Amino acid sequence: MSARFEELDWQSTPMGDLTLRRRTDLSLGVEIFEVKLRDEFLMSSLFTVAEEELASLGLAAAGADQLKVLVGGLGLGYTAIATLRDPRVSAMTVIDTMPAVIDWHERGLLPVSESLTRDPRTQLVLGDFFAVMRREPESTGVRYDVILLDVDHSPRHQLDPSHADLYTVSGLRALARHLAAGGVFALWSDDPRDDEFVQAATAVFAQVQAHVVDFDNPLTGGTSSNTVYVATGSISETP
Repeated sequence: MSARFEELDWQSTPMGDLTLRRRTDLSLGVEIFEVKLRDEFLMSSLFTVAEEELASLGLAAAGADQLKVLVGGLGLGYTAIATLRDPRVSAMTVIDTMPAVIDWHERGLLPVSESLTRDPRTQLVLGDFFAVMRREPESTGVRYDVILLDVDHSPRHQLDPSHADLYTVSGLRALARHLAAGGVFALWSDDPRDDEFVQAATAVFAQVQAHVVDFDNPLTGGTSSNTVYVATGSISETP
């Protein structure tokens, strides 16, 4: 029997102390994995519906038979593992800025780690997703059919101030350069629909949808909601 509470890893990062812990919730009868940054909870294996729907909704909007996917943010791995369930995915690159998070999966500490790391389509990359999106894609020659992003709490509530520019018109235009023709950008948010962000995205993409994802919350006994934005049809910037 596992301990009721166990700290699996603790590391200092440029954004603050990062902790991975496992606990057993006796009332629910489940084992829960949680990640904290500083004093705030980043993610929990108790709530994965919206993270998985980020992959499902983003991939559903892609029309190609073979998909090259870029995932920004590895976390507990649920968006990535949901991506691999789509047989059209031929390659998936996951970028995370924290070495600890990649290390957790390479050490098999999380429920989906083994399936994720053993899949030959998976490439885990240590790097800054936001910095990569600012670069000209010609430097690598890579274009993605789908880009999925789950790093910040929402377009308005970022983990780091340096992320803010991505959610502007200019930042989204820079991201769109990394998409193949007909490519899809999908974003997870913990907040309700943000009309200001939708307006910015509409300046860059022909179609922008904000999907409300409801899920049961056993902690409150009610229903909670996240938002998944799906943007398609990049509009070329007018000179």
